[in-house]
Amino acid sequence: MKAPFLLGGGKNLNPTRLIALGFGLIILLGTLLLHLPVASRSGQWTSWLTCLFTATSATCVTGLAQVDTFLHWSPLGQLVILVLIQLGGLGFVTLLTLISLALGRRIGLSQRLMMASALNLSNTAGVVRVVRHALMGTFLLESGGAVLLATRFIPRFGWGRGIWFSVFHSVSAFCNGGFDLMGEHTGPFSSLAGFQDDPVVLLTIMDLIVLGGIGFFVWEDWLEHRSWKGLSLYSKLVLTITGGLILFGWFFFLWAEWNNPQTLGTMSPGEKILNALFQSVTLRTAGFATLDQGAMTDSTAVLSILFMLVGGSSGSTAGGIKTVTAGVLLLALWESLRGEEQVVLRGRTIPARRVLDAMTLTLAVALLFLAGSMALSLIDGLPFLNAAYEVASALGTVGLSMGATPGLSPASSLLIVLFMYLGRVGILTFSIAFLTRRADNRLRYPTADIMIG
Repeated sequence: MKAPFLLGGGKNLNPTRLIALGFGLIILLGTLLLHLPVASRSGQWTSWLTCLFTATSATCVTGLAQVDTFLHWSPLGQLVILVLIQLGGLGFVTLLTLISLALGRRIGLSQRLMMASALNLSNTAGVVRVVRHALMGTFLLESGGAVLLATRFIPRFGWGRGIWFSVFHSVSAFCNGGFDLMGEHTGPFSSLAGFQDDPVVLLTIMDLIVLGGIGFFVWEDWLEHRSWKGLSLYSKLVLTITGGLILFGWFFFLWAEWNNPQTLGTMSPGEKILNALFQSVTLRTAGFATLDQGAMTDSTAVLSILFMLVGGSSGSTAGGIKTVTAGVLLLALWESLRGEEQVVLRGRTIPARRVLDAMTLTLAVALLFLAGSMALSLIDGLPFLNAAYEVASALGTVGLSMGATPGLSPASSLLIVLFMYLGRVGILTFSIAFLTRRADNRLRYPTADIMIG
């Protein structure tokens, strides 16, 4: 969004800049709350760095954790984390809209611009309706997920803890947060490994992850047209690419890990199929795990890194460069190999500006990923693949780890905090918000021909 708006004192703040600053303020507030002694089970002060890391991971719906969520944090600390996950998944802009709607206030142009920017919409038309439906859909889906999980958690953990676990994991799954409370029952940082044989839990979590990761615009498009034929080209791309990635990952993980005794090897065929599918889905930036990520084959780890960097879809609770961005890049590659100068799909030309945005975002993420992986490997002496997995998980706001997160040095921890923030706010959004300068679009320079390749 190019149009700035006034925010007190006559200072111009564009919507993307306010969103970036808003996420930063929520992280700082979460850090302060988690630092309080009542937020930890021991009643002791938690280090500032651990609190900052946890608050960033929760607000940026990542799921990387340096301390086990259940074993370290008190019920109050867990509640703070849950609120941060919900705010991070929906965005504080959506919360402001909810408050305005509840108070019966008129949504002005500046707030509509901010809402559209937060949801990655190209214009403000119908943005209030999209946000309203997003809020309603989120509440219904998270409630439904909690009810399904309760059928398994209440018999296992009792009424009080079972209901709390159901709500926490439903919100965490839908927001692609990846935080879990299973540390006391299946060991620290065990995630959902104790439910490898439970299709109700795993299928419920998977459904919430996918629905949260396809984007609110796709929801709205489906509600409006109720048929595949009536969907926009963007929605069709999101659903097709998402489905294709999940299916490809599912079959690949089955093939690569079928006989690995440390992952799928000791399971029954049905459990192998279920857990391979879960691994493919959780890489949509969800961060839950049923398999030991550090025990996977190198080929599986590399594909997982690629999936984490792609992430979910625009305007969703997921991170990454986004599914359609990856699709546009592949289309541009195909058209360029064919000698075409335009990217055409189903009789529609994708604007050159969009193709350039996709290339810019992907190149920026790739450079950050490589630089961060080398830095982490050098600072903490990690094998490069382990460091790359950690950095990809942070940039894609995924939350999966090969076990390196709890032992990161202060310097590496701060680097991961920065990557989680950039991964959620968005590299392109961040650059628009802080780095770009207005230019005179009427100014044109002479063309210079150069050789490529």
